[in-house]
Amino acid sequence: MENAPLSPLEQRLIAHLQTIYPNLDTKELAERCLTTFHLDPATESPRPHRNLWDQSDIMLITYADTLRRKEEAPLETLHKFVKSKLSDSISAVHLLPFFPYSSDDGFSVMDYTTVNPSCGQWDHVSNLSKDFKVMGDLVINHCSSRSLWFENYKAGVNPGASFFYEADPSADLSAVVRPRTSSLLREVQTKNGEKHVWCTFSHDQVDLNFENPDVLLEFLRIIHLYLEKGIRWFRLDAVAFLWKVPGTSCINLPQTHEIIRLLRLMIEHYAPESVIITETNIPNQENLTYFGNANEAHLIYNFSLPPLLINSLVTGNCSHLKQWLMSMAPAQQGTTYLNFVASHDGIGLRPTEGLLSEWELETLINTMKRFGGKISSRTTPQGEAKPYEINISLWNALSGSAQQGPDQWQFARFLCAVGVMMALEGVPAFYIHSLFGTENDLDRVNNTGHYRSINRHIWDMEELEHALNTPTHHQKVFQSVTKLTQIRRAQPAFHPNATQYILHMGENLFAFWRQSLDRRQSLFAVYNMTDQPQHFNLSELNLIATDDWTDLVSEQVYEDRLGKVTLMPYQFVWLANKKGKIKSSV
Repeated sequence: MENAPLSPLEQRLIAHLQTIYPNLDTKELAERCLTTFHLDPATESPRPHRNLWDQSDIMLITYADTLRRKEEAPLETLHKFVKSKLSDSISAVHLLPFFPYSSDDGFSVMDYTTVNPSCGQWDHVSNLSKDFKVMGDLVINHCSSRSLWFENYKAGVNPGASFFYEADPSADLSAVVRPRTSSLLREVQTKNGEKHVWCTFSHDQVDLNFENPDVLLEFLRIIHLYLEKGIRWFRLDAVAFLWKVPGTSCINLPQTHEIIRLLRLMIEHYAPESVIITETNIPNQENLTYFGNANEAHLIYNFSLPPLLINSLVTGNCSHLKQWLMSMAPAQQGTTYLNFVASHDGIGLRPTEGLLSEWELETLINTMKRFGGKISSRTTPQGEAKPYEINISLWNALSGSAQQGPDQWQFARFLCAVGVMMALEGVPAFYIHSLFGTENDLDRVNNTGHYRSINRHIWDMEELEHALNTPTHHQKVFQSVTKLTQIRRAQPAFHPNATQYILHMGENLFAFWRQSLDRRQSLFAVYNMTDQPQHFNLSELNLIATDDWTDLVSEQVYEDRLGKVTLMPYQFVWLANKKGKIKSSV
């Protein structure tokens, strides 16, 4: 048995480990990995290039405790709301970190294996996974300085004694790319004397040392636990910073990509329907590398979309949005984009590098400040503070134009943004507050002292139910957005991997063509990105003369293939030659 031939899984696993840990016995380490993950070496590999999604997939992004009702676990409250109000609108729920934590609203994890008692328990997560796909966060780059691991690190005992990345403060670390302005190293007193630990994000978030294979094994245990609890989609948080080599940028290093490939190998062999998403808020070309050769992330966040789309809608000029999308290669089968306009974080500005000029970026920032937004900064390798993200709710971000300020088109502009996101190639993801049109929460900012709190409002369920059941903008947003989701989910041309072609209709009209995988449904999406009426001729769209064309949004039928169409400010049409049937769970 000692000399039994290695299975294909073992061979692939060893190859990854040899790249990551060239000086270790990788055959023995591979055995430990498989044992830790409860994975049979003889497990057959899943078929590559499978699309594990279709047009019906829409994701909800939410904290476990965004919705609260007295005397009820927030995870239970969330499950009830999503099941009763959103079953026709979404297929997946991204639960932001729901573990015990010490800061950063969950992203400073103290214990990866337990649910924060204030949110509920594992049964709540498992129950949710029976009705919806559940995406969990794997906060893999760092953990809390108040975790047991870090306490053990300071005491010199396991697990944790060598789990954290140390650096020499006299070393040249000037090339390190940072997303924050805090100092990179934190001085710590340990049993073995004074040490300096690496903190990419904050001094409460200490970076883990993946040079130690025990850290990798620990995360394999954690991932296996999540799989057992029903989680099938995995968001790898801040994964671009995972591997450190002093003297380099310490971002996007080859070992980081190799670890992602290894995790993908393990996860998809254990549960072939599982999906990995990398959270890499970096310039667009760097972000695209996380697809690998369809062997790393199944999905990557379209981080350039939020700033470019919001910029288009407040300036009335979609040139940069169009130019960016034209440069994006179609995702390979088995991979796609995750499209979003708002998230629990801010509107990232690094993904605009090379896309917006300094003047345009400054105009966008000043406009968002005018609408109540805050600006978070990072420190460049030259020691300069530079805007990193805009912190603002989507509702407020779209309250007016850069030229005129707040105006009467806020709702139309908001719905236009949502309409673009839902129609583009990829899987759309709604931050829960975008379903309600939640405003900036400045009180929460004052209470926490953190700008990101502006878009992390906590809704009391009685207040939310009242807002959704009375004539408020919250009700109008919720009804309009959920109607659009139901239309979108029925259209084969909106499959995440369906053909997409950007159309040239000037700087005021944003337009593209989608065609279903079987080529039966064609759909033209045309958006007025301005606060003035815009006109176009249907002849510009090359509509097939033998087909009937209907705007799925308004249900208007267009019989004159050469007719002129007028779009009111921020109005859009989804012109389709065939109408997909909208399913209802009611």
